[in-house]
Amino acid sequence: MDEIATILHVDMDAFYASVAEKDDPSLRGKAVVVGAGARGVVLSANYEARKFGIRAAMPVGRAQRMAPHAIFVAPNHHRYSEVSRGVMEIFESYTPLVEPISLDEAFLDVTGSRKLMGDGPEIGRRIRADVYAQAGITCSVGIATTKFIAKLASQACKPNGMLEVDPAKVLDFLHPLPVSAVWGVGPKTNEELLRLGLRTVGDIANTPRQTLVRALGEANGVHLYELAWGRDYRPVTPDEPDKSISAAETFARDLEDQEEILRELLRLTEKASARLRARQMSAQTISIKVRFADFKTISRSKTVSLPIDGMQECYDLAKKLYIALKLDRARIRLIGIALENLVDSDGAPVQLELGERESGWREATRAMDQAKARFGDASVRPARLFERSSEESER
Repeated sequence: MDEIATILHVDMDAFYASVAEKDDPSLRGKAVVVGAGARGVVLSANYEARKFGIRAAMPVGRAQRMAPHAIFVAPNHHRYSEVSRGVMEIFESYTPLVEPISLDEAFLDVTGSRKLMGDGPEIGRRIRADVYAQAGITCSVGIATTKFIAKLASQACKPNGMLEVDPAKVLDFLHPLPVSAVWGVGPKTNEELLRLGLRTVGDIANTPRQTLVRALGEANGVHLYELAWGRDYRPVTPDEPDKSISAAETFARDLEDQEEILRELLRLTEKASARLRARQMSAQTISIKVRFADFKTISRSKTVSLPIDGMQECYDLAKKLYIALKLDRARIRLIGIALENLVDSDGAPVQLELGERESGWREATRAMDQAKARFGDASVRPARLFERSSEESER
C-alpha cells in the first residue's frame, strides 16, 4: 500500500509588511501598508491595517482615505528577495521537495522526513520556530495529504497559526467553505456558480459532473468537481521554472499620447527582457496589459513559433499588440508587459524570421548586457529612453 503523503503549505503572514516591521521595529503595533504613491496599489497590509478594510491590490489613494493614520512605506523588492531566500533555505533543510509558489509561500512534501524529524505537526512547529528565529517574521502552516487542502488549511489558521486536516475529515473541513475557496474560481466563475445556486464547495460536490461541464466547460467543470471532493493528485515539484517574467508601471498621471506610452512600454520591455536573459531563458508568448483611468483592464498576447529573448524582438511584438488596440487618446493609468511560456535558452532554436536585421539586434542586445554588467544599468540604453533616464537621475 502506498504511503500516505504529508504535505505542508507554509505561507508568510503579511510578508512585505512583516519585513518592514522587522527592519523598523517602531512600526510594530501600528497599521502598516506597503505601497508607494497615491496612484499606486497596495502590495501588502499588516493585520492592524486590515481591520480598516485595507487589502492587497487596492489603490493606495483609497487605502489612505480608509485609514489616514496608517503608515505607508515604499516597497523594497531587493530586501524581500533576500528574506525569501533565507526562508526557502530553512524549508530545504527539512526536505529537498520544496515548491516555491511566490516569494512568501511554498509547498513542502515532508513524507520522507517524518522518520528523522517527526510527524507533520512537529515539522510544522519546527519550521515556524526557525522562520521566526532566523527571519524575524511569522508564518502559517497548513498540513494535509494534498496540496489543495494544505493551502486551504494555512489560509484558515492565519495569522501565525498551524492547522492539520485529518485525512478522514477532509470533506467535513472542505464542504462548508464558500465556492470562492476552490482554486480556479475567479470572479467570473464565482458569479456563474452563484447563478447555478452553488454557494459552498459541498454544493459543487453534489452537482452532477456533466452539469458543471456544460456550465463551465470541460476543463473547468472536471477540475472543480475533483477538487470539491478533495481529490488533488499534483505532486510537490521542486525548482519549478518561472512561468512568466513581467514588468508594469502605474503612471503618476494618466497618459494619452501614444508615443509617450510606447516609450514607457519600451522601458518596461528593456527591464523584463534583461531579467529573461539573465536567467538564460527565452519566451514564446508576449503579453501586454493596459489599465484605463476608470480601472478597466484589458490584456492581449501573441505566441511566436520559436522562442525569443531580445529586447527589440519582444518590444516589436508588444508594440504591435498595443497599436492593434486602436486606442484614440484613451487615458492610460498603467501599462505592463509579460514574457510567458518560458523555456531554457541553452539549446533552444533561434528565431530568425526577421532576417539579418534581427541578428544585428541580437548582437547589440548581448553587447548592452555586457556593458550593463560592467558599468551599471544606466550605462547603455535605447536612445528613446535617454530623456527618461535623465529625469530618473534628477529624482
